[in-house]
Amino acid sequence: MGKKLFMAQKRGETRAVCLGIGMILCSVMMFFLLGVTILPKYIKSVWTAESMCTLVQATFKNKTNCVHNSNTKPEIILKYPCLEVLVNLNFSEDTFMLYHNEESPEWNNKCTYVPECKENYTEIAIHIQEIQRRFIETSSFVCYFDPKGRQKGIILIRKFGPQKMISYFFWPTSMFTVGLCVVIIVKISQYFAMISLQANKALEIVKS
Repeated sequence: MGKKLFMAQKRGETRAVCLGIGMILCSVMMFFLLGVTILPKYIKSVWTAESMCTLVQATFKNKTNCVHNSNTKPEIILKYPCLEVLVNLNFSEDTFMLYHNEESPEWNNKCTYVPECKENYTEIAIHIQEIQRRFIETSSFVCYFDPKGRQKGIILIRKFGPQKMISYFFWPTSMFTVGLCVVIIVKISQYFAMISLQANKALEIVKS
């Protein structure tokens, strides 16, 4: 009975160690993927200073091309409405182009917001009009700019800001910590079990 209990305990410890090591390896892979995809964009982002922006104008520009990809249909070049929002910073009277986030200028530097490319143009136009209405109703809002002047445009949301990075790295960090704790607890348990076994053997020798 004691031998069966000991073997079951050993199997449980082995599974726990494998689970902990698996969690550590998965978290390391997640760290690697985030380090390759997200971290360079965070380092590259220059819109680090926060300010208040005042709306100058929010207007529609000419329709812009977008490529619609579908699993059932070949690529189709569609049109979507381009919303141009111009703003002033609270410490400057100069007019700047406002972009939705850091990636928006790469997609289209003529548009503030680049909607998802869909076949239903009317649906997209209604969505853009709603965004335009919100800008007009909220004439002042928080925005971000490049304090060194490398980028003249202003962004509304930091997609790769410090808070976002914390949220991105929270789960892999938690998984790594839990996996490491599992391995450490099992190893400590095995260490004390070995000490207890050696103490019992020594006691048996003394009694004999």
